Amino acid sequence: MPKARVLALYLPQFHPTPENDKFWGKGFTEWTNVAKAKPLFPGHYQPHIPADLGFYDLRLPEVREAQADMAREAGIEGFMYWHYWFGNGKKTLERPFEEVLASGRPNFPFCLAWANHSWTTKTWKKGKGITRDHTIFEMDYSDDNDMIDHFYYCLPAFKDKRYVCIDGKPVFAIYSLWDFNKRKQFIETWQELAHKNGLSGIYFIAMTNGRHDETPDSYLNDGFDAINPTSMWIAEYKLRKNIIIKRGLVLLSKIFQIPIQGYNFEKAIPWLTGEEERRDNIFPTVICGYDRTPRAGKTGQFYYNYNPKTFRKHLKNVISHIAHKSFEHRVIILKSWNEWGEGNHLEPDLKYGHSFLNILKEETSNF
Repeated sequence: MPKARVLALYLPQFHPTPENDKFWGKGFTEWTNVAKAKPLFPGHYQPHIPADLGFYDLRLPEVREAQADMAREAGIEGFMYWHYWFGNGKKTLERPFEEVLASGRPNFPFCLAWANHSWTTKTWKKGKGITRDHTIFEMDYSDDNDMIDHFYYCLPAFKDKRYVCIDGKPVFAIYSLWDFNKRKQFIETWQELAHKNGLSGIYFIAMTNGRHDETPDSYLNDGFDAINPTSMWIAEYKLRKNIIIKRGLVLLSKIFQIPIQGYNFEKAIPWLTGEEERRDNIFPTVICGYDRTPRAGKTGQFYYNYNPKTFRKHLKNVISHIAHKSFEHRVIILKSWNEWGEGNHLEPDLKYGHSFLNILKEETSNF
């Protein structure tokens, strides 16, 4: 029985959409870049080829059932689906979750994380057919009535018996905060609507990445119930600074054929979790590797030396920050279940199989 509440971020970018067809080519999905990825230097692990589920299509309910079975067995409490709402009712990648909600299957807990950022053609490496940057979806907060429409779109999910709750409130995470100047108004509006519609409220989680100087308390003062720091940028900064001082970044890149954007995962572990995550309402992140080169090529950031041994070390460190908490708040955000285009996945691949799944089960059951 898991002793931690692991919520795994889930990417629905594995089925074609009209916008992706238009900008990236007919039939484009996340697999397009995953399959064509190449190693940038000797020992660089690319491409990541999926094992048990293959190059799946999330329009298939059989795939979604198999994912849920695998996650449940690994001790994951639920999926945290990325949710794309750009304002004025504009959505994308909504089909897999809408089908999960409407069908009642799989019978596996879930919640939503709002990926409230614009989409541009900078997201992936451009093909020869694209000569300049384009905005695919623009994030628009201008219409206050859209907050209400957005809430009522999500309400059926909040009322679903499978929806993950903390302190009796359905969880809703928000990703991009630094430019969301209406976030306090948004939270107040949704809390009021939640109570009007028979809910105890919404449990808001602020997803922060360390790029900006706002303190945890500034988010809590805006109405967030908890914070989920993702400290990958901080770890990269610390490692980059250390490399510059000791060896010289350019020299290191030339000698070891490691691009400037590459960082040793094992050395990053102390920076991926901080003392603030010991607080009851700050939820740490477990990183399942990271390698953005399939999307961005040589300019992509990545961690090397990520393997079952270093993953276990990282997971143990995260667990040491939450073990003292009550179970209700012993929450870990796992990044990610299936972000294959960023080399950031717990789903099995041909190289490591179920190793990471088994480690997650072992470590979250035995502390």
